[in-house]
Amino acid sequence: MKRQLPKISELTELMQFKKPELDGRKRRLDAALTIGDLRAIAKRRTPAAAFDYTDGAADGELSLHRARQAFEDVELHPDILRPAAHVDTSTTVLGGPSALPFGIAPTGFTRLMQTEGETAGAGAAGAAGIPFTLSTLGTTTIEDVKAANPAGRNWFQLYVMRQRELSYGLVERAAAAGYDTLMFTVDTPIAGARLRDKRNGFSIPPQLSVKTIANAIPRPWWWFDFLTTPKLEFASFSTTGGTVGELLNAAMDPTISYDDLDVIRGMWPGKLVVKGVQNVADAVRLIDGGVDGIVLSNHGGRQLDRAPVPFHLLPQVVREVGKDATVMVDTGIMHGSDIVASIALGADFTLIGRAYLYGLMAGGRQGVDRTIAILRGEIERTMTLLGVSSLEELEPRHVTQLTRLTPLGGAPAAAERTAR
Repeated sequence: MKRQLPKISELTELMQFKKPELDGRKRRLDAALTIGDLRAIAKRRTPAAAFDYTDGAADGELSLHRARQAFEDVELHPDILRPAAHVDTSTTVLGGPSALPFGIAPTGFTRLMQTEGETAGAGAAGAAGIPFTLSTLGTTTIEDVKAANPAGRNWFQLYVMRQRELSYGLVERAAAAGYDTLMFTVDTPIAGARLRDKRNGFSIPPQLSVKTIANAIPRPWWWFDFLTTPKLEFASFSTTGGTVGELLNAAMDPTISYDDLDVIRGMWPGKLVVKGVQNVADAVRLIDGGVDGIVLSNHGGRQLDRAPVPFHLLPQVVREVGKDATVMVDTGIMHGSDIVASIALGADFTLIGRAYLYGLMAGGRQGVDRTIAILRGEIERTMTLLGVSSLEELEPRHVTQLTRLTPLGGAPAAAERTAR
């Protein structure tokens, strides 16, 4: 091999210097390639109590772990020599459009994670053309969320509380503000045992201690935002302070029943969805009762630990009620391929909660935009590699659910179908 001195012109071609990004927020968000990357940034920038409230689940956190493991245990089956140069990720859900097969789930105390809170989520959802869901325990009002997302789709998540008039008033306000879907949540009669919150002494408003002050020292930007913005409080109703569990137990009512669902159905003019369905029999009864859709969910593993995995329930529920109503799924979604697998197995739509909050904590509105962009890219890439050009082309044959947990004896779902 003959050697020679490199030419200056050749070196110039090989060594292209990248212009430095001076905006620190943009720099760290651009470096985040996965939702896991956003989670790592969020953990660095957010006090432990607020981060753990988002990141944690109930008791031993088995429900959350199993939900995520279920998605990791998916095997995808691509078709070869099927061009999918242009991928269409749009869909229609509950009578309206969505540019992507996921929306933002309801999350409580959101401004605690990052001061922009629900305003950032609603604005990002509107820009991306996907629905945003405001929680009863939100920290931005129904009307302010509408103002942040005036032309987009806003949904409202409802808890039926001990003081029924409070819940009824929220239903009326959401209808007056033009929200098109009400998400009646049924898996929170009382608070789950969220042990991370108890160990952190997490409360609303946050209580200072030696531990919290020490944890705050390396995160001055969070405390600056917290102390220089409007007081953190529930936007839809007033209540006294306390731990999260105490607040939930004071507000929620373990006596809620189908009678309450009937009352809400009579009040609400738009689409009605029940969130927190965890077996086939309840799905059938709800659809027979006239609701427009259900969300298979164990509340992100934050209520009953060892609850059923929503993704595992999906094929059975779709077989029973998929032709008659909208079936959605949440809990454990951390990658676009999780969403693709859910749609392939018959889900009409999916919801993201923690993934959205990781982005919010990592960079406010820009961080939520980054969450959506990451998931969009993963969905498009997965669909292209599978050889499908639209969501309608996804089929159960594209997915195998590998099994780690096999029930002894007959599966409960089989017994429920027999009983029906």
